[in-house]
Amino acid sequence: MTKDWLGGTTIFAEMSALAARTGAINLGQGFPDTDGPEAVREAAVRALRDGKGNQYPPGPGIPELRTAIAGHQRLRYGLTYDPDTEVLVTAGATEAIAAALLALADQGDEVIALEPYYDSYAACIGMAGATRVPVTLRPRDGAYHLDLDELRDAITDRTRILLLNTPHNPTGTVLTPAELAAVAALAVERDLLVITDEVYEHLVYDGAHLPIATLPGMRERTLTISSAGKTFSFTGWKVGWVTGPPALVTAVRSAKQFLTYVSAGPFQYAIAEALQLPQTYFDTLRTDLRTQRDLLCAGLETAGFEVYRPAATYFVTTDIRPLGETDGFAFCRALPERCGVVAVPNAVFYDHQKEGAPFVRFAFCKRPAVLEEAIGRLRRLSS
Repeated sequence: MTKDWLGGTTIFAEMSALAARTGAINLGQGFPDTDGPEAVREAAVRALRDGKGNQYPPGPGIPELRTAIAGHQRLRYGLTYDPDTEVLVTAGATEAIAAALLALADQGDEVIALEPYYDSYAACIGMAGATRVPVTLRPRDGAYHLDLDELRDAITDRTRILLLNTPHNPTGTVLTPAELAAVAALAVERDLLVITDEVYEHLVYDGAHLPIATLPGMRERTLTISSAGKTFSFTGWKVGWVTGPPALVTAVRSAKQFLTYVSAGPFQYAIAEALQLPQTYFDTLRTDLRTQRDLLCAGLETAGFEVYRPAATYFVTTDIRPLGETDGFAFCRALPERCGVVAVPNAVFYDHQKEGAPFVRFAFCKRPAVLEEAIGRLRRLSS
């Protein structure tokens, strides 16, 4: 029997191939079309030339990067982690999620994930032999919202892990302090582990990011995952990390050693430097992406979409029903020929695909000129 997470190529591969074949502007996959800071790129070149990381780096990650990650968590959030026992470097956040689930979820365990979810969640839960239980974020008043009663009702005696994602991909939702406090209270009450994907922590435009590990009773039961790709615009380097209590991090490391073992040696030295960039870098990144968000949102509204303006991330979700469409898959597969633009159907991020059927995601992590061109093309839909 084919497992439900063995669906062939991902939607991102399919749509990126469609963009390449048609010459369409790719607003489907979330990668920038410019590189990150020159100083960080030069740090990688310097590491290569100095022979740093050209052979296997240490399994947990180079000490310089683990120290920088611990420093980042302490400076930003007041979370103190021992670089030697509570920090693990991974091949991006995707490997961190996979290793965490393989390490901590057993056959028959239930893992609650906020739906729509990053597509690797389903595959990783399936590989662990666990059962995913989606709790659906639903749109209203121009944004997506978590129903805390629905979350509580989803927890059973078999629930082992809450797989949390905030800032949330693909909806751009940022859980509020009150919502996080309620989630934390549930985790403590039901003695659940929390794996939290925070890769968009520096890309919040409205509100602020609050790690759930900072809340009472949560540090000892939470694995926090993040990565460098989105923050520094070097998505191809695949440098991620996990922070948490020693027993949980050790378990993740035990699984990780049979996945990639190690990766990104020279890039680890560069990201160690990147994490220590001045605050002006992070402020400018956020300001620029907010401008690009607003540009694309306004353009999509003009083209006839209903737009859910994201509070964070690279992505904006739209409803295609005002355009007379209801099937996001069909719409996205036809869009490159109709308009020369690629998007992604949100239904691929759902167990309950009908919930996501009329919604389509666009990425705004592109140069303003590219977004302007895409907007001009999309206006054909309403003409």
